[in-house]
Amino acid sequence: MRTMLIPKNNPAFAACLLLCCITAGCSAGREEGRQPLQIWFDRPAAAWEETLPLGNGRLGAMPDGGVASETLVLNEISLWSGGPQEADREGAAEWLPQIRELIFAGRNDEAEALVNRYFVCQGEGTARARSAAKPYGSYQMLARLKLDYGFPQDVPYTEYRRWLDLTQAVASTTFTLDGTTYRREYFTDFASDVVVVRLSSDKKGMISVKAMLERQAAEIRPEGNELVLTGQLTGSPLQDGMKYMARLGAVTSGGTLSVSDEGLSVTGADEVVLLVSAATDYAGVPYAERAAGLLGTARKKRFTVMRRDHEAAYRRLFDRVCLQLPVDEASAQLPTDRRLAQFAAHPEDASFAALYYQFGRYLSISSTRPGLLPPNLQGLWANTYQTPWNGDYHTNINVQMNHWPVETGNLSELHLPLAELIKRMQAPGQKTAEVYYGARGWVAHSVTNLWGFTSPGENASWGATTSGAAWLSEHLWEHYAFTQDSAFLADVYPVMKGSAEFFLDMLYPEPTHGWLVTVPTTSPENTFRMASGATASICAGSTMDNQLVRDLFTHVIEAAGLLQVDRDFAAELASARDKLPPMQIGRHGQIMEWLEDYEETDPQHRHVSQLYGLYPSAQITPSGTPELAGAARRTLERRGDGSTGWSRAWKINFWARLGDGNHAYRILTYLLSPTGTVASEGGFSGGSYNNLFDAHPPFQIDGNFGGAAGIAEMLLQSHAGFIECLPAIPDHWTDGSFSGLCVRGGGQVSAEWKDGSLQHMSLLATASHSFRIKIPDGAVSYEASGSFQSAESDGQFVTVQLRKGEEIHLSWQY
Repeated sequence: MRTMLIPKNNPAFAACLLLCCITAGCSAGREEGRQPLQIWFDRPAAAWEETLPLGNGRLGAMPDGGVASETLVLNEISLWSGGPQEADREGAAEWLPQIRELIFAGRNDEAEALVNRYFVCQGEGTARARSAAKPYGSYQMLARLKLDYGFPQDVPYTEYRRWLDLTQAVASTTFTLDGTTYRREYFTDFASDVVVVRLSSDKKGMISVKAMLERQAAEIRPEGNELVLTGQLTGSPLQDGMKYMARLGAVTSGGTLSVSDEGLSVTGADEVVLLVSAATDYAGVPYAERAAGLLGTARKKRFTVMRRDHEAAYRRLFDRVCLQLPVDEASAQLPTDRRLAQFAAHPEDASFAALYYQFGRYLSISSTRPGLLPPNLQGLWANTYQTPWNGDYHTNINVQMNHWPVETGNLSELHLPLAELIKRMQAPGQKTAEVYYGARGWVAHSVTNLWGFTSPGENASWGATTSGAAWLSEHLWEHYAFTQDSAFLADVYPVMKGSAEFFLDMLYPEPTHGWLVTVPTTSPENTFRMASGATASICAGSTMDNQLVRDLFTHVIEAAGLLQVDRDFAAELASARDKLPPMQIGRHGQIMEWLEDYEETDPQHRHVSQLYGLYPSAQITPSGTPELAGAARRTLERRGDGSTGWSRAWKINFWARLGDGNHAYRILTYLLSPTGTVASEGGFSGGSYNNLFDAHPPFQIDGNFGGAAGIAEMLLQSHAGFIECLPAIPDHWTDGSFSGLCVRGGGQVSAEWKDGSLQHMSLLATASHSFRIKIPDGAVSYEASGSFQSAESDGQFVTVQLRKGEEIHLSWQY
């Protein structure tokens, strides 16, 4: 170990060290003195949004913790109605010249009328977000598992508690009734792939239950000692509806078991383990055989073995990251609903933010896994047949936000289901690109579903955004940036290239400056006021589109260079990129949302699309583009802090990127406020439900993921070409530590701080790379050790070369 003075005006110097030093970090275990990572209540759930979400990436369950009777809402990630359809409107491209002419003539409202008549999808599209019985389809609840325990509904009980342990992915309910303590444990088994419910008590022979599966328009029948639920959903003209099956069985210790048309009944048992399997015929799966096989295999395993294997499989993901923040003991002892209710007024409860961050990681792990589907608007969890907004994949921010925390949160493989969904969109998107724009490549607009919908939506105001594929392609690049996985990059490069080909053909020179712009398009879901006083959404070259296309072209150029392919194509992209519109500052000092400095019809609109360049992109940074960063700040001040839950989550990330941790934290306290409360000046007041689900309202899981990403962004950033620890910690996070967070270039970072100053950090290379680490403000020297090759400092950064598996440890002196 050596102590190194940080040079202020001297040339860079190198130091080669091979000693190991302190590691700053923490494990995700349950060490003594740490607050348990639990969401808990002292009463049964009064609404679905108070139940506890369980999931293994495919199966979901949400128990309500009732005493006399109980309901578990069950889900299966692929259960979708609808099917593929011919939604592209033949002949649409014939109207493109006239639409463009009207837009460039300033007659956007007339252009929008033409778009709505000739340039939207054919048919009903999403059916105004109510497509459960339409071709577009909807994600749906699988069934309800109803449990009747034989107690009177108003039976008195004491010592009630129910909780979700995030370190185990297990929910539990305990209470005492007539001198007997009952315990119920629930999990969606990561190893056996079934839903497990264990019923036990501290006395023998006290467990009786009648269990029934319920679902509309389904057949429910006994089959041996199991209960079987089967059915088929509404399909589309091109495909029959999806078939599905759920099976319920039980393993008992003592007592008697019977199965009939009335359900599965157990009386007088010492213990009962209920097991539910489920499957659909999505992608040709032999669903009946799979459901039967999973249940049959699970029945042969002892409960203790099932739980052990489940926890081990889950914790291989969850335990990668730990976050410790200051604990307010009085707040930490409260049930979650009461803790939520007071958080905005008691921001000193910093460990609540740590719990919320880990809850976001838990939801990611629980709602997807490689080989399956990405989380939809509700993740994995739905309690209706007509899920809000069809429970689909909105591609103008929402499905992207669902994946914001996975790379920084050391869950990189959970990005892969989205990558596979994007790849499946390419073929239908090629047809859409040809029909509407006469273009090569592929396009996606504002929404997609399980069936590869890429057409514009049925209304221009929200459905005509053209940059969905560009934003999705950025997630492919981000996965590479964090992992440095060249095989993955080679696999997805054709998808990224196809999106870039589309924009090369679709971009059109606007008449004033000759800039290449997307036209027609929108700034997602927002409207502006024209000089005539009319309002419109349809425009040319929205700022978000310009930023997205710039990122897309840049990263396809970089990918082509890394893969040593398509040199001429990369040069063509570079030439077109030089002709994209620059970001502009408007009359209010804000980043302009459109090419023209239009009056906004809603200055506090939930979308802040013009700041895509600030987050998740790196086109606006305080160090690299200070004038644009100032304009971004002004944009946020005009938008305000009040909005939907997911919009507030986005704003946390914005303020973190601007280095304003106190403002980011203030919005986090608003996000972690009961939905419907007015926690900020004006605007719509989204927040959180009592089980910490994000409230648009209604429930939309993107806010959970966006909020978790924002917390990580306050702790660690790597988007601007260097690693910065604690770029935006608020005053209430005086002391703390984290371990396992990830950075671009392929690295894992751990850090510890005290009184707001970074004390120690370590960087472990998961890929060979040269890393730049920002020296903390006020640091005068540092101690470095580890297995790295060399370290150089120029007074602002430490640059270190690491091979995969090597590590550097840094301790700072002030």
